[in-house]
Amino acid sequence: MIDFERLSVRYRGAQGPALADVSLRAAHGSLTAVVGPNGSGKSTLVRTLLGRVPVIAGRITLDGRDLVALTRREVATRVAVVSQREEPLFPMSVHDYVSLGRHPHVGMWSRAGDDETYVARALAAAGVTAFGSRSTDTLSGGEWQRTRIARALAQDTRALVLDEPTTFLDIAHEMETFELLARLAGDGLAVMVVSHQLNLVARFAHHVVLLHEGRVAAAGTPDDVMEARSLEAIYQWPLVVARDPVVGSPTLVPLRKRHT
Repeated sequence: MIDFERLSVRYRGAQGPALADVSLRAAHGSLTAVVGPNGSGKSTLVRTLLGRVPVIAGRITLDGRDLVALTRREVATRVAVVSQREEPLFPMSVHDYVSLGRHPHVGMWSRAGDDETYVARALAAAGVTAFGSRSTDTLSGGEWQRTRIARALAQDTRALVLDEPTTFLDIAHEMETFELLARLAGDGLAVMVVSHQLNLVARFAHHVVLLHEGRVAAAGTPDDVMEARSLEAIYQWPLVVARDPVVGSPTLVPLRKRHT
């Protein structure tokens, strides 16, 4: 379980906080989505989890243990993070890159054969087995994104955090990614995803947290959060909320301004 408890953070040199009194929980067995417009603080949550942003109040706990009391290796064996931006320092094979996810376990209880089993499973789950021998510098944007997800899966943690995991992906791979995240949550993982894809979030998430200007504007089920009037005010764009004809989840429909 990942708990952000009344968290406030400020970037160095900034006049105001990037996050102010933010509380949310990503529980085991649940897919938790964090949404909001650009600059609302979504990615700052992930950066804070990675220790890249100074905390001025509140705390983050992993399964009840304060993040600051854990070593980086201990954190890496509890939660795998797919950040928004990342490039390897030098090209390597996709297989070798995904194998890096096993690094936190080296010297603990891991054996080479065990590691290869986890890597093979991760490659298959992310749909990248077919180009495991290719170099990372030959991948398309979508292939690279799926490779990064595979590396996180190879880490074999009980919590998974992804910042905009569907960037560069086409419709089929967007759906496959969220289907995978839903399966992982169903298997008992705590899955937290930061996403601009409100309609995908509404289909798959159990719990949604809407951020606005560094604060929690709404939280609850997709039905609770995807309310047209509040979303219009926050996103500053005319829209309506309809219903998915198959599963019944709320569906956001942005309007042309000339039609409002």
